[in-house]
Amino acid sequence: MKKYPFILFDLDGTLTYSHPGIYESLRYALASLGRPDPDESRLRMCVGPPLVYSFSEVFGLSADEVPVAVRKYRERYADVGWRENEPIPGAYEALKTLKGRGYRLALATSKPEIYARRISDAFGFTSFFDALTGSGVDGSLPLKSDVIREALRRLGASEGLSLMVGDRKQDAEGARACGVAFAGLAVGYAEPGELEAEHPDYLFRGFGELLDFLG
Repeated sequence: MKKYPFILFDLDGTLTYSHPGIYESLRYALASLGRPDPDESRLRMCVGPPLVYSFSEVFGLSADEVPVAVRKYRERYADVGWRENEPIPGAYEALKTLKGRGYRLALATSKPEIYARRISDAFGFTSFFDALTGSGVDGSLPLKSDVIREALRRLGASEGLSLMVGDRKQDAEGARACGVAFAGLAVGYAEPGELEAEHPDYLFRGFGELLDFLG
């Protein structure tokens, strides 16, 4: 019997390299508010977390400015930003392999579900997922823990039989809040030591190690 028959995957930095579209959409939103062009280190911090967190905590926008920035970001992202993206080498093969081994898979991303589905469709991931879950453009499921709980509900999965795979501390925090085991996958946007500081249940350097572990 599999220890974790249900596997949840983050998207940005776990299955895809999405930073070009995210960076440019962030720049577009900040410029619309008269803010200076941010340096890449701060832009990198915004790949993965919810937009409200990025604009408020990383860029220090006011409560009034944040919804404007989110709207402007999505204005560009919905048009071209989501296309400025590419699959991480090995992601497609890993999903295909796990599906073939009988695992039930879900996408659990803080990205709005409408864009997550477009990206998943574009890269051929969607057929491998039994559930595809993202946040709502209406502000629903604002936290990673909210997304994970909804993904579990759609899968009909129990917390103790599920594993969340992600590349950032928000993935670890969300999994912990839901009582789900967390596997850090060091292929994405985590800063040095970021995943280790979260004391993940497992830490893998690539898809090969993840597949070997899951068997």
